[in-house]
Amino acid sequence: MIYDMEFETLPREALEAIQLKRLQATLQRSYATVPFYRERFREFGVTPSDIRSLDDMEKLPFLVKQDLRDNYPFGLFAVPKENVVRIHASSGTTGKPTVVGYTARDIETWANLMARALSAGGARRGDIIHNAYGYGLFTGGLGVHYGAERLGATVIPVSGGNTKRQITIMKDFGPSILTATPSYTLHLAEVAREMGVDFKELNFRHGIFGAEPWSEAMRRQIEGDLGLSAVDIYGLSEVMGPGVAVECHEAKAGLHIFEDHFIPEIIDPETGKRLPPGEVGELVFTSITKEAFPVIRYRTRDITRLIEEPCVCGRTLIRMERISGRTDDMLIIRGVNVFPSQIESVLMTISEVEPHYQLEVDREDSLDILTVKVEISQKLFTDEVRGLQNLERMIAKNIKEYLGISAKVRLVEPKSIARSEGKAVRVIDRRRI
Repeated sequence: MIYDMEFETLPREALEAIQLKRLQATLQRSYATVPFYRERFREFGVTPSDIRSLDDMEKLPFLVKQDLRDNYPFGLFAVPKENVVRIHASSGTTGKPTVVGYTARDIETWANLMARALSAGGARRGDIIHNAYGYGLFTGGLGVHYGAERLGATVIPVSGGNTKRQITIMKDFGPSILTATPSYTLHLAEVAREMGVDFKELNFRHGIFGAEPWSEAMRRQIEGDLGLSAVDIYGLSEVMGPGVAVECHEAKAGLHIFEDHFIPEIIDPETGKRLPPGEVGELVFTSITKEAFPVIRYRTRDITRLIEEPCVCGRTLIRMERISGRTDDMLIIRGVNVFPSQIESVLMTISEVEPHYQLEVDREDSLDILTVKVEISQKLFTDEVRGLQNLERMIAKNIKEYLGISAKVRLVEPKSIARSEGKAVRVIDRRRI
């Protein structure tokens, strides 16, 4: 079902006219009310009136996460603080948190876009949505919550954690839609098995999973283990939260970007030059309806490509390929670019291991050493050293053939890698340069 038939099926010419009008209004407002934007535009010799077409966006400077931290906490707000009705923030694990604000209209817009997203993922009015995204400063939980209510669904605001209790709630309440991170979803399935609960006998039809990159192989694993249809949802706090883009359950072939609110670009991450649709690069977003915290050419660091071909679902919005990794999560191992999702794709083809892994990177005598820790399946857990060594060699061989790099593989006991209630910790880089 298409929630907003008018705007999700607009002809390209009409959509671009709306985009330009909203872009120009956003630029004028940001220039007038945010000193950072005004000064940065002047540095680049550009004013809002210079942007007469969507192609002119290339004249505008980029916004990066460090700019948000440099203006902590409220320096990029475009409205008086008394007009801000909610504040969200990132965890700030690598520096100051990034703080974003919302006006009442922003919250309304967000709810509508999340209703669109949930509908695209298979949710309907009357569904019960088991929402295991984290609540609080993280945008995931509340984003899904408000969208579900706007759609007319019932929300179970269970958040992350208390996993056994969640399984009991699933049995007793009969939710039909599951929303969570993919890694936590696999943990839910693991705990359910321990409790003697078969996920396939629960009432779930669809799952809408995001907040971290995940592979097509992991989708197959989730769908096979849980007996539901799984789609990818995309968003980030700086741009709005979840609901920027989503796969439709009909095709599962790229995420529809809600272009009437966000203008996407793909750039070369090294040169900053815009790339044509179809080429892989870094995703950049400009918000064109946000009031409290507009972002102009924000570099997400996410790696993807844009897909212009029409979709079978009937939406005319451009699609983005699922995120393959992040430029700041990318590991360079002896000159080769490696993303955790690439390692995951190799591991998910091997039935003897579980989809729980970590990449450890060390430097020994000026040489980068990649170690892949992966849990062995319970049914294969054994003291037969020779069999385990053969499996380690096979995984290392597959990684070498697929990625062109040598890696150490270390099989570990089931459940020995820490589980996360939110985003999984995939990389531990101990190199000191």
